[in-house]
Amino acid sequence: MVVEVVMPKMGESITEGTILEWRKEIGDPIEMDEILLEIGTDKVDSEIPSANAGILVEILAEPNEVVEVGKVIARIETDSDSAVVKKQEKKPVVESSSKEVVEPDSKKEIVKEEAVVSAPPSIIREQTDKKETSGKRFFTPVVKAIARKEGIRLEELNIISGSGINGRVTKRDLLAYLANKIPETVDSTTSSKMYVESKLIDERVEMNHMRKLIADHMRISLDTSAHVFVMTEVDMTHIVNYVQENGKQFKEDEGFSLTYTPFIVSAVVRALQNYPDMNSSIEETTIVHKKNINIGMAVAVDAGLMVPVIPRCEELNFLGLCRKVRDLAARARSKKIKPDELSGSTFSISNFGIFNVTIGTPIINQPNVGILGVGTIKKKPVVIETPQGDTIGIRSIMMLSLGFDHRLIDGAGGSRFIESVQQNLENIDLEHLF
Repeated sequence: MVVEVVMPKMGESITEGTILEWRKEIGDPIEMDEILLEIGTDKVDSEIPSANAGILVEILAEPNEVVEVGKVIARIETDSDSAVVKKQEKKPVVESSSKEVVEPDSKKEIVKEEAVVSAPPSIIREQTDKKETSGKRFFTPVVKAIARKEGIRLEELNIISGSGINGRVTKRDLLAYLANKIPETVDSTTSSKMYVESKLIDERVEMNHMRKLIADHMRISLDTSAHVFVMTEVDMTHIVNYVQENGKQFKEDEGFSLTYTPFIVSAVVRALQNYPDMNSSIEETTIVHKKNINIGMAVAVDAGLMVPVIPRCEELNFLGLCRKVRDLAARARSKKIKPDELSGSTFSISNFGIFNVTIGTPIINQPNVGILGVGTIKKKPVVIETPQGDTIGIRSIMMLSLGFDHRLIDGAGGSRFIESVQQNLENIDLEHLF
């Protein structure tokens, strides 16, 4: 029986998705829950598992094609005994290693990819040079990532014969090519000449789907909000000492490490309760004060950046914040986050301190009017004021930077808010956290 694979609904507000990459090709067997393809939306890229086991017999949407939710994008034959690979329209001519031209036919055995890529690179180049090329070849993000890692330039990537649809180079094609690649022996003069020539060639790589979304969102934010920044230092010594003393027990109890992020989120939530304008958005000339405090956390992932949202933070205790922070960050990095969990923030936090950065000026996450930048914690000599006089001590200091929309928040309001976050951190009641 042939079952249809439709574009899944990725969230309440999602009406379409972009085909990023097919993980299976026509004729490939697939198990239930095995990854079939990767889809991108305006919020997140997601790996889509197959709901059925069988053989992929038809692909109806090409990479980079935008497809509406519910539209058929592929078909799977669930009865493996009767599964027949369907002939595709405009199927390219496949050139075997023996230079015999074979036109694919449903009655003939499918040409295996090994027949093309098992030959030495010199033969591959010879064959490729004889092939007619037309238009710009498409390479999936996975193929381009492997090529960059292995030092394969675009010129060399273009000569690799592909076993995918319309001659597309698959991951397996590239890995097989690398496994059979024979290093060329050249003299010093030739090597020097090749080095000079390679310096003159610029590599042009198309942005992946997530990078394009980030670029659009950041440009829109800069065009929309009047960005202003204020900064301050926070003495984190008592929190650092607390984490060092109680971190081991916390991990044994909860199964994950206690980090500084929940402390920062807790301090921000308390500050937002006292300064509701910072928990607002602007719709033309209307100020919308948000009922709940939904904190967006910027999370670095392999392909770029995601901002998963902790909803209704004002209802969570400290342990609840710890668990939410851990859960969202882990699922964002493993591509298991849901699109609806990436929207609805009322204020955002960007913690670039995990990359040992001291301070930064993050761009506001629309439609928020504020974003907090968190720097790394470093030990510094500071002046400590006491009733007995001033002394110098070593303290763990963290820099905070607040970006806010000057259309709504003035300098005084921004300064009072970041001071409130500072005070909440420095005066947190550590004895009654849990």
